[in-house]
Amino acid sequence: MLRLGIIFHLFIGSTVVGCAIIAALSLGYDTLTPIIIAAAIGFVVSIPVTYVVTKAVLTNIK
Repeated sequence: MLRLGIIFHLFIGSTVVGCAIIAALSLGYDTLTPIIIAAAIGFVVSIPVTYVVTKAVLTNIK
């Protein structure tokens, strides 16, 4: 499960972080600190999302 989770996290993490950064920029936060905070929040949020997706894929495979 760990290998598949790492592979999924590469894609899910970059997508969620990118969405968080785009949301921060859309709201007018265009300095470095809010962008880094948005990226950190996106990274933290992507961990449980990756777990749920990996668990669902492994459940459907078996």
